[in-house]
Amino acid sequence: MNCRHCKTPLEHVFLDLGFAPPSNAYLATQDIHKPEKYFPLKLFVCDKCWLVQTEDYNDASELFSSDYAYFSSISSGWLNHAYEYSQMITDRLALDSNSLVIEIAANDGYLLKNFVNTNIPCLGIEPTDSTADAAESLNIPVIREFFGASLAKKLVKEKKQADLIAGNNVYAHVPDINDFTQGLKTALKPNGTITLEFPHLLCLIESSQFDTVYHEHYSYLSLFSVCRIFEAHGLRIYDVEQLPTHGGSLRIYGCHIDDKRDTNSSVDNIISIENNNGLRDLSLYKNFQDKACNVKNDFVQFLIQAYNNKQSVVAYGAAAKGNTLINFGGIKTDLLPFIFDAAPSKQNKYSPGSHIPILAPDKLKDMKPDYVVILPWNIASEVIEQNSFIREWGGKFVTAVPKLKII
Repeated sequence: MNCRHCKTPLEHVFLDLGFAPPSNAYLATQDIHKPEKYFPLKLFVCDKCWLVQTEDYNDASELFSSDYAYFSSISSGWLNHAYEYSQMITDRLALDSNSLVIEIAANDGYLLKNFVNTNIPCLGIEPTDSTADAAESLNIPVIREFFGASLAKKLVKEKKQADLIAGNNVYAHVPDINDFTQGLKTALKPNGTITLEFPHLLCLIESSQFDTVYHEHYSYLSLFSVCRIFEAHGLRIYDVEQLPTHGGSLRIYGCHIDDKRDTNSSVDNIISIENNNGLRDLSLYKNFQDKACNVKNDFVQFLIQAYNNKQSVVAYGAAAKGNTLINFGGIKTDLLPFIFDAAPSKQNKYSPGSHIPILAPDKLKDMKPDYVVILPWNIASEVIEQNSFIREWGGKFVTAVPKLKII
């Protein structure tokens, strides 16, 4: 396999989680007795451009199906994040009724509805029918295709180049990162801005966030790598912000390479932090497997001990990261009998691989478990606040990443 960006042969394994089904491939009752597709879940690091990437195995249509179950609006914290971004970027770029905002991977309209409400023209790009239907119900126009250079050319012909192209947690999800980036270049107005948010590779490594590795995430991104990819396609990152979302993310601001805007010192500062922490040193990557195994083993030992002590344990949040942890640990219903989730699209289904039933949160009060494991640890405070009633019977919350913690 060659690097998806620079085509260098890949020789260095960063992480090997064995084989697993796609993390968002939730199963209906009639499907749980049918065979599941399992794919290798292995990461390589390129020692030339330092892009971390999954092993090639299939195409995106197998992962992002018409009944895709992830709806961004389920998280109130994420809705607030999107609203605050829309206010900030509208002021920063002086967006108005003559502007055009394009969001790639618009999901259920969680972000673009804020621009609709302020009469700023917008367009969503969203290939999954389930979420696109939700966005259109909010009066957001949606193109139901995967974004890339070909679609960008169509947008240019239709005079739909953007003043702002936004992409939240999509850059890691594209199998052809060069084609996608070329599309950004093509679809951007001469003085336009691109903002992309993505989990920062440095945070993944420092906090042992191996559970954020799943098949939908083709790439794991440092600022150094993204700068290289942008420059190869005639784009430049002129500013960057560090965000707390998803365990530590970056928001980059991009423009055409010849744009007159100066590059903020934040870009060089964060690249220096990456270098000082070894992101261009192979030894950092070769030591990560042991960190992932330690987190997994501690979690499995906790579940076994609770089982032996006749203490009940359930999970909250049927998140993709939770499915990575569960499948890597070989965890089944004997140790974790139920997962509770607020998303109707996941309720009364079963988690991929482990076949753990997913129930609505109101059933927590009936079961009164001793422990509730929060699988989407990045929104732990939100989950604890919404389900604080478990403390009425002495229940406790648990997170497994970056290390086992009982709250």
